Amino acid sequence: MARQANSIFLEEWLRNSSGVSANITSRQSSASSSSSARAIIQAWTDLRDSLQNHRFQPHHLQSLKVLLNSQTSLHVADPQAKLLLSIISSRNLDLPSESYPLLLRLLYIWVRKSFKPSPALIDLAVEVLTNVFDAEFSVKKSPFFYAEGLLLLGAFSFAPYVPEKSKMACLQLLCGLLEGEYRLVSSFEGILPDMLAGIGYALSSTVDVHFVRILNSLFEIWGKEDGPHATVCHGLMILHLIEWVISSFIKSNYTQKIEVISHEILEKPKENYVPFALLMGAAGALRASTKSATSGMGQGILSRLRISAENLIESVAQDLISKAGGVSTSDDDIASSLLLQCISLALARSGSLSSNRPLFLCLASALLKEIFPLQNLYMRVHKYLHSNSSQLKRNEVREHLDSVLFKEAGVIAGVFCNQYALVDEESKCIVEDVIWDYCQDIYLGHRRVALLLRGRDDELLGDLEKIAESAFLMVVLFSLSVTKHRLNSKFPHETQIETSVRILVSFSCVEYFRRMRLSEYMDTIRGVVVSVQENESACVSFVESMPSYADLTNWQDFSVLQKMEYIWYKDEVQTARILFYLRVIPTCIERVTAPMFRRVLAPTMFLYMGHPNKKVARASHSMFVGFISSGKDSDQDERVSLKEQLVFYYMERSLVEYPGTTPFKGMASGVVALVRHLPAGSPAIFYCINSLVVKADRLCGEVFAYKADIWKNWQGESEPCKEIIELLLRLISLVDIQVLSNLMKLLAQLIMKLPKDGQNLVLNELFSLVAESDDVTRKPTLVSWLQSLSYLCSQDTSRVANSTEVGGDRNSVSAQATNSSDLHARL
Repeated sequence: MARQANSIFLEEWLRNSSGVSANITSRQSSASSSSSARAIIQAWTDLRDSLQNHRFQPHHLQSLKVLLNSQTSLHVADPQAKLLLSIISSRNLDLPSESYPLLLRLLYIWVRKSFKPSPALIDLAVEVLTNVFDAEFSVKKSPFFYAEGLLLLGAFSFAPYVPEKSKMACLQLLCGLLEGEYRLVSSFEGILPDMLAGIGYALSSTVDVHFVRILNSLFEIWGKEDGPHATVCHGLMILHLIEWVISSFIKSNYTQKIEVISHEILEKPKENYVPFALLMGAAGALRASTKSATSGMGQGILSRLRISAENLIESVAQDLISKAGGVSTSDDDIASSLLLQCISLALARSGSLSSNRPLFLCLASALLKEIFPLQNLYMRVHKYLHSNSSQLKRNEVREHLDSVLFKEAGVIAGVFCNQYALVDEESKCIVEDVIWDYCQDIYLGHRRVALLLRGRDDELLGDLEKIAESAFLMVVLFSLSVTKHRLNSKFPHETQIETSVRILVSFSCVEYFRRMRLSEYMDTIRGVVVSVQENESACVSFVESMPSYADLTNWQDFSVLQKMEYIWYKDEVQTARILFYLRVIPTCIERVTAPMFRRVLAPTMFLYMGHPNKKVARASHSMFVGFISSGKDSDQDERVSLKEQLVFYYMERSLVEYPGTTPFKGMASGVVALVRHLPAGSPAIFYCINSLVVKADRLCGEVFAYKADIWKNWQGESEPCKEIIELLLRLISLVDIQVLSNLMKLLAQLIMKLPKDGQNLVLNELFSLVAESDDVTRKPTLVSWLQSLSYLCSQDTSRVANSTEVGGDRNSVSAQATNSSDLHARL
């Protein structure tokens, strides 16, 4: 936002403060660069010639535009102002309508930048203006003529060097224009900042006459049938206009005018004053009083001003909440929608405000319906795609992203969280429920439009996701505030548990929109996970909230299925949600009973082990590791039995997709976990080892056919067969004694089939492992076995391989594998 202190021209400060383009729309010049000094001198010369020759030609109009291209740096001295006054009042010149706004703008620059112009020239200027508006305005009126006239009249009434009589004449003329010609603003609202700036200058005049009359025009014009159409940007202009006016009163110690504003606008406004204008005016008063709290003006006056402003804002909010019956997330009428937007911006820009129920509920409604209107946008996108209607303009979402309201979303969310900390418990509960439901709604809505738009309109989808990303940040900040408030000893344990679960479920719904590392996100999760870890019912509730296997693999929205085939692993929104569960549930896996794991988690876990995204597949393997490593259960035998059943399908599911979608590190962690945590001598461990050996044998056979030299360097390029062999070697020190003999036998058979280079490399690895081992129980057995294996490898490998071929044991290995369909039924 532009700083007031650095702005000579009030209208430009209002434009910048409200998010309106900084281009001067009231002039018909579109040049973006300043004119050169030579061009400026020539322009003044041409204008003098026009007066001397009594002819105003098109190139003279261009001269005016050349001068205005340098408004910021241009200085208009008294002689030049006299020239302009002579041109505009000359009866010998036939001035085109377009020239009047340009001439008035140059005179405005003279008034705003001159330190001490000639009093006689000031009187002349006021006289000329009066005559021009009497004689010419009715004939050549235009929005630009009107706006520049108001701006110049206001500047004259504000300038300290203008005599009081002249100021009164300007204010009288200005009031007449405001009351009689306001309809011109509706025909071109780009001039509104100029009109408001003229009003601002007039209100700040040292002359008190017409003060209330001007206030009436300001706050009534929006409600007139043919007046300007109220918008958020207009509201922000009103806010900063009143801030500018009151700040100038405070600086000049005009206490009487502050009291008039407090009484006429904030305390007892007229019935025809428009609520949105009153609201933003109150916010401007609050902002000015807060910024000037340390001024020398009496604190009683400023205190009354702040209290009156807060009361008016709260009154508008209360009327809105009463009308909506609470927090509203559905479409409201245009007036209510505008008020919600203005309330959120007013609170964001006016600084600290006492927390209360109406304001808090209005902020919640504004955030969910106006700032992040995803539910409405999803519905309209869906209708647009299926009926080819004009429900959604192509640039509508982009316009929302560029709006001042969306750009202030972070500040508004911060105010919202601050309000939450201080409102009553009933209001907190209402808004919490609405926020959690909102998360569910945008998950379902975005999942649908993402499937429909991806590849069809990626730009629109990207814009929608930008809004959703900001909504995610708001949800995280709000959830952190809720966590700090509710997860303490003041609240019953049941309340803490319910809050924790609902936050986790909500986070799962918006996980897809998490595109950055956020400390607030991790802090919230750490806070709520503790409650879930400590309570079985909380864990059950969270696990049960995960979509079922049937929902994950079958899309129930037939309107989508008619357009495309549903492929579960291409559903990125759903995948992000399941990934959240796969990451969080292992932290409380001890509380997950065997029946629940079998019914809810196992099908989804095995499904996502085949996901092409390695990150997702690894998370599924981590889920398996977590369950296999867990030990607490009321029925330990049932848990162990399920673990052993899972292993058979786990190995089949992992190895069939390896190499491919199965990440080796994920599978290796699962294998290590099961050999460590299953009972000694478990058939599942035997099956695991046999499956790994068979897979290694097949992979080695395949790789020899096209890369016979892979064994020259064990530490070189990683091959799948090498990875499996390394895993088998690692298991030597991990499996129990009952399984070790079978592992050594199968490893020996596998090693004997390797080429000489491969045998040597694997034997070297084995020698290192055995030498470094400090396991006094199994080391003697391993030493003897390794010596025998080394001897066999030194013999005729072709003869030995024929007698100890791994393939000869394949039937026995396969016989130990449980049929996959039986496994699925058992799970």
